[in-house]
Parts: sequence; C-alpha cells; structure tokens
Amino acid sequence: MIGRPRQFWLVSLAAVLGIVATLALGQWQMSRAAQKLAIHAEIEQRGTLPPLGTNELVAAADTRQVMYRRVVLRGTWDARHIVFLDNRQMRGVPGFYVVTPLKLDAGPVVLVERGWVQRNFLQRDRLPAVVTPVTPVEVRGRLAPAPAKLYEFSGAEAGAIRQNLDLTRFKAETGLPLLDLAVQQTGEPADGLLREWPEIATGIERHYGYAFQWWTLSALIAVLYAWFQFIAPQRKRRHAR
Repeated sequence: MIGRPRQFWLVSLAAVLGIVATLALGQWQMSRAAQKLAIHAEIEQRGTLPPLGTNELVAAADTRQVMYRRVVLRGTWDARHIVFLDNRQMRGVPGFYVVTPLKLDAGPVVLVERGWVQRNFLQRDRLPAVVTPVTPVEVRGRLAPAPAKLYEFSGAEAGAIRQNLDLTRFKAETGLPLLDLAVQQTGEPADGLLREWPEIATGIERHYGYAFQWWTLSALIAVLYAWFQFIAPQRKRRHAR
C-alpha cells in the first residue's frame, strides 16, 4: 500500500468525496420528502376540523394557521371585479377559473375561486355566462393560498380575462380590503361552474426520483473506482504473464 502512486491516492480521495457527497444529497432529498409528507398530513388533518364561520375567519390573527381549513361564509358577491383566469383545465378541457370577491357580512373581502367554466374556442375573448347572485349567499369551501400562477409576466395584468392574479396588485387595483388568502368553493356544480379541484400536490415523487439518481450515481462511482483501481489492473497483470 505504501508503494501506491500518488495518482492512486488522489483518485481514491476523489471517489470517497464523490460517494459521500452523493449519499448525503440523496439523504437530503429523502428528508425533504419527509418534510412534505408531514406538511401534507397537517393539511389533511386541518381538513377534518369543523368549518370556520365568517366571524372566526375574520378574527384569525394569523391566516397561515387556518389555511386549508373548511369554511362556511356568508356575504355578497362583488360582480364588478370578476376575473377569469385563462388556460385552466378541468376534466382535460381548457377553460377559465372564475374568481370573484366576496364581501363578508363581517366587513372584509375574500377572493373566492368559484369554479371552472369552459371557454368559447371560436371567440377567445368572449366571456362565458356565469350566474352571480346579487343577494347574500352562503359559500362553502376551503381556505387556500391565492390562485396559483401559470407563468410570470412583467407588468400588471388588467381586464376580466387574465393569465394570473397577483393578490397584492389586485388589492391595490380594486381598493378592496382583501384578506391574504383565498377560498376554493366546493360542492356540486352550480351557477354554470364545475368544482372538481385538483388534489393538493406534495411533490414527494420528485424528491424520491432525485434521491434515487444521487444514490445511483454514488453506486456508479464506487463500481467505477473498484473497476479501474483494482479489477482492471489485476486483469492486466494476469494477461501480461
């Protein structure tokens, strides 16, 4: 062992560092998956809690603590500020998510993702017919973050049809006292809208995939090291005799 060339030790050191690093990176990905599983379990647990009423929601000091809770809210739709979020799919068909501010009886306003409606494929700028009652309504749903963005555009979007809806910009644009969350309305189809919302994605499969890739790379480094540093030289010496 003492007589090994300097190159052998440099390659050995590089192999050890590579194996340790890839093993650690794979373990880190597994820990990230475990964290997301815990978050998903908490979301599921919150969904089993009794629904919050209007007053309880308004009184919540930290909206993050009530996120994903079920709610039963009473209020009035603000039909002046309906937004149709474009390029959203349901049942594999492109259309709009219809978002409408709901003025709560207790005072503030909350954005409600009321459901999905199919778009007019011949007239892309034609708004679909959506029933919006002018009398007070009761909305059942679950609390959620602001509507997810599909793409990031420079500048603020305006008009009824938009690609994305930034809550802070929309609050400044409308002057409404919006809460820092949204509601996904649940229940049977109504007002011309479907409400088959996608399941909350955890993304754990991606972390499992990355962990497998890192550990595969770790095994590959070990195999290549053993082959080129030990097996191949021994085979060469045997054939040279």
